[in-house]
Amino acid sequence: MTSTIKPITPLRLRMIDDMRMRKLSPKTQSSYVRVVKRFSSFLGRSPDTASAEDLRRYQLYLVDHGISSISLNAA
Repeated sequence: MTSTIKPITPLRLRMIDDMRMRKLSPKTQSSYVRVVKRFSSFLGRSPDTASAEDLRRYQLYLVDHGISSISLNAA
């Protein structure tokens, strides 16, 4: 059997460490990592290269696809 475990990126590790310092619950941390992963997929590149305009385009994309206000705030 072959393992398909991906190594964690330095950016994700930094994000997790920052969330731990803020004492966010594991569930909240998981949600935030998922949101950033979706943003990265939308962007097509690493989220640390995003501009303010990229973030705005993503927010408009989410609104156009019916995201709730609560989810939009989290994203």
